[in-house]
Amino acid sequence: MSKHRSYGTAHPEPQTAIDRTHADPPVAEVLDEDRYFSSHKPPAYLPELEEQMTKFIEFHAGKKNVVLVTSGGTTVPLENNTVRFIDNFSAGTRGATSAEYFLENDYAVIFLHREYSLLPYSRHYSHTTNCFLDYMTEIDNKVQINPDFADEMLVVLRKYKNATESNSLLLIPYTTVNQYLYTLKSASTIMSRLDSGALFYLAAAVSDFFLPQSRMPQHKIQSQPSGKLVIDLEQVPKFLRRLVDSWAPSAMIVSFKLETDNSILLQKSLTALSRYQHQLVIGNLLQTRKKEVVLVTPDEKTEWVRLSEQEEKNGVEIESLIVPAVIERHHKWIESKRKE
Repeated sequence: MSKHRSYGTAHPEPQTAIDRTHADPPVAEVLDEDRYFSSHKPPAYLPELEEQMTKFIEFHAGKKNVVLVTSGGTTVPLENNTVRFIDNFSAGTRGATSAEYFLENDYAVIFLHREYSLLPYSRHYSHTTNCFLDYMTEIDNKVQINPDFADEMLVVLRKYKNATESNSLLLIPYTTVNQYLYTLKSASTIMSRLDSGALFYLAAAVSDFFLPQSRMPQHKIQSQPSGKLVIDLEQVPKFLRRLVDSWAPSAMIVSFKLETDNSILLQKSLTALSRYQHQLVIGNLLQTRKKEVVLVTPDEKTEWVRLSEQEEKNGVEIESLIVPAVIERHHKWIESKRKE
């Protein structure tokens, strides 16, 4: 794994702001997905990320299955020089935790994550009620790990070293929904070379609406005489079907469905499978998502994955059960594609 480099994803390039002296271009009669990519510029750093992902895939091709884990929320900037934005919040807990269990099950992981959200391994210490310095102490004028945490940190350190030394974890950041969509498309196209050995585990909380670049001012929005700010957002195109049909057609695709009403969870999951034609939806309720989920397949089969009371008391993470269940289905998917 290369060092985690910041690409400044929270700061869109000023040169991408629209010239307000020109009228908006006419809407082309094409698919929403094509229209989106033709009217929104890719991140300037995207070629560098594509090179990293290509090398990563080439390194593992024929040796390991590769999973793309998406994690965290996306922002919708309201200005090009962004001061205000709408945020689809997610700390990235499920994605970062799941990535660790994929690594433990001998998968290579591309971790497409919201910048500054939880990361595999460091999540144990970066987003806790303890200050990071609490994990350290001074002995003989030297900084050392606090003995109270040493055993646990050693286990995490060994897992992290194993992932990095085997080049099994690649961190790819994003901040805005535009950056996410462009990077997902590039990653999908690159991973399509792995055919059925590619797995997509789409745990990111992606914004449903966005402000087109054609209507985004370059500078900070000023106070309005009316005392109100009215923003006309557009719906983000649903790219999942495009991922299934065109970007990585032989890969296995797993999406998540979060609801707050138990009575509609299964139907919403089945509807998503019917609409996007992928292989697995993991449904979960906001209230119980850390202790139970339901795996739903296109044939309407369901499997609940739940922590027992004892597992909850012992601090077992439900992702330790979800990931092996997903991997089992991925192996079956690979076998089914081989027989075609």
